[in-house]
Amino acid sequence: MVNIHSERIQALRALMDRNGWDAVVLSGSDPHSSEYPAARWKQVEFLTGFTGEAGDLVVTADHAGLWTDSRYFIQALTQLEGTGVELHKTRVPGAVGIPEWLSGRARTVALDGLCWNVSAVREISDALDDGGLVVDAPDLLEELWEGRPLIPVTPVTTLDVECFGGIPRSEKISWLRKWMLLEGVDRVLLTSLDEIAWMLNVRGSDIDYNPLVISYLLVSQENVKWFVRKAGLDGELDPDTLDSFSELAMDNVEVEDYDAVFFAVSDFTKEHDPVRIFVDPATLNHHLYNYICDSYPVDSVVTGTSPVILKKAVKTDSEIENLRQSYIDDGVAMECFLHWLEEEVATGREVTEWEASEKLTSFRSEIPGYRGNSFENISAYGPSAALPHYSTPCEGSAVIRPEGLYLVDSGGQYLTGTTDITRTVAMGECTPLEKEDYTLVLKGMIDLSMAVFPRGTAGCQIDAIARMPLWRARRNFGHGTGHGIGYYLCVHEGPQSIRYQYNPQPLLPGMVTSNEPGLYREGMHGIRHENIVLCREAGVSEFGEWLDLETLTCCHFDTAAVVPELMTHEELNWLNEYNDHVYRTLAPLLPPRTAAWLRDKTLPVAAQI
Repeated sequence: MVNIHSERIQALRALMDRNGWDAVVLSGSDPHSSEYPAARWKQVEFLTGFTGEAGDLVVTADHAGLWTDSRYFIQALTQLEGTGVELHKTRVPGAVGIPEWLSGRARTVALDGLCWNVSAVREISDALDDGGLVVDAPDLLEELWEGRPLIPVTPVTTLDVECFGGIPRSEKISWLRKWMLLEGVDRVLLTSLDEIAWMLNVRGSDIDYNPLVISYLLVSQENVKWFVRKAGLDGELDPDTLDSFSELAMDNVEVEDYDAVFFAVSDFTKEHDPVRIFVDPATLNHHLYNYICDSYPVDSVVTGTSPVILKKAVKTDSEIENLRQSYIDDGVAMECFLHWLEEEVATGREVTEWEASEKLTSFRSEIPGYRGNSFENISAYGPSAALPHYSTPCEGSAVIRPEGLYLVDSGGQYLTGTTDITRTVAMGECTPLEKEDYTLVLKGMIDLSMAVFPRGTAGCQIDAIARMPLWRARRNFGHGTGHGIGYYLCVHEGPQSIRYQYNPQPLLPGMVTSNEPGLYREGMHGIRHENIVLCREAGVSEFGEWLDLETLTCCHFDTAAVVPELMTHEELNWLNEYNDHVYRTLAPLLPPRTAAWLRDKTLPVAAQI
C-alpha cells in the first residue's frame, strides 16, 4: 500500500524539478515564528505525518529528512515509518544542523519565506557554497495541498486590566515610544503574536491552546496600526470583535487588513525624511523582511531583540497575585482529578489515557475564568510516558492499570493567568527501578526549588542543580529544565530559560518559570515532576543581592513511590512541608471525600535512619 506522505513528497520533488530547485526546506512554524502554528501552516505534518511541535523538513531529489529534538525522537521514528523520511537528531553531541547539512549538497535552496525567520534564512544562506542561492517561494505548497486551511478568524476580546491585572495598553504604547526615542528609531514592527497580544491587551483563539490573534503591529510616534484579518467568510464582524475594535480606537489604535502590512512597510520613498524601522530577525519572516529591505536604505533597517519580550516576562504585582490564586484553583482541579483516577482504577474499571485526559479537562472547565487548556494534555501510562511530549490518542490509548506509573502534564488558560503542571503518580505497586528513578527526579526538582543565587544569575547557571541527583547516578534527560510562562498567553515564553544550553538572560524578580526535570526509559516508563516558580528577592548581604524561587503550584507530590533513604533530611523536610501546605490550602476548597483522601496523601514521609 502506497504511503500518502511518500506520495506528497514525490509531488514536491516534481515541483522542485520544474523550478530547478536542488532542495526545499520547510519550517514547522508560521509567519510569526510561533511554536504552535495554526492548521494552515502545519506544512511538515502535511508532508510527513509528524505531529510534534518542533520539526523542520529538508527534501532533495534523493533524500528527505526531519530535524527535531529529543522530546520527539521516539514519536518521530513511529510517525515517519513508511514515508521515506529520515530522522535527524538535534541538540545531541555531533548533531549536524540543516545549514551545515545543505552545504555541498545543494546550490539552489527554495523555502517558504513566510514561515522562516530572518535569522534562520541567514544561517542557511551563509552555509551554502559560493554561488549558492536561497529562493523565497511563499506558500510553495499551495498547488499541492488540496483543501489547505485558510488563515483562521476568531473573535477578538480585550482584557480588563483593572479586574485581571496587568498594564493598560496606553501605558505600554507610551513605554515603547520612549524606548524608540532612546534607541533612535522611528518605527517598530512587532511580528510575534504573544508580544502583540500583550501590547494591545487583546486575546483570541486563532491558534489552538494559545489565546492569540494572527496579526502584525506597527508602532510609530504618530500612530499605532494593527494588521489583522477579523472578518469571516461572510464579511461580517462578530459583536465581541466590534466592541474590541471600538475600545482600541479609543487608544488611537488603527485596525487594518492583515495583508496591508506589506504596503505599510513599503511606503518609504526617497522624498521622505530618513525613517528608521526596528525589527526582530528572530521573529520577522524572511518574505516580509525582503519588502522592508526593498523600501528602506540599508542603514535605516535596525535589527535587534524586541524589548517587549523582557518587559512582558517580568510580571506585575497584580499579575503575580492573580497567578497565585490561579494555581490554587488549578490545584483544586488537579486534586479532584487524581482522586477520581485512583478510585476508578482501583475498582478494576478500564480507564484509558484518553478518558483520563478528558476527565481532567472537565474538572478544569468548572473553574471560573477558564478559557481552555494551555496545551494538549499529556496523559501517559507506563511506556507511553517515555515520550516526553506524548500525544494521547483518542482511540486506542493505553488502559491505566493498578500498577506502575502514570504521568500527566497539563495546564489551563484563565483570565487570571496560564498554568502548567506535571505530576507522576504510582497507580499501584512499582518496581525498584521505577521508585529509584522517581525519587532521583523528585530530588532534582526539590533541590532547584530551594536554590538561592546572586542577582544576575542566568538559568543556564543553575540548571545543573536539578540534574545533579540524576548525574550522580549516571542518568539524564534531554529537554530543558525550565521555560518562561505567559500571563493568559503562551505556556512557553522567553527570554529566560533553565537549560544547559547557553542563555545569558538573568533570572529577574517577577519572572515565572517552570521547574521540570525528568527521566525517560524507552519501552518502560517516564517520569517528570513539574512545579511553576516565581523568581523573587531574597535579601542583601555584604556579598550582594540575592534571589530565590517561590513555588506557585499547589498540588501534592505522591510519596508512594519515594525511596526515603535516597533523600536528604533537607529534601524530605521540603517535601513534607510542601505537601502539608497543599493540604492546608486546598482542603477547605475540596469536596469532603477528596479532602480526606488528600490528608492521607500528604502525611509526612519519615527519614530512614
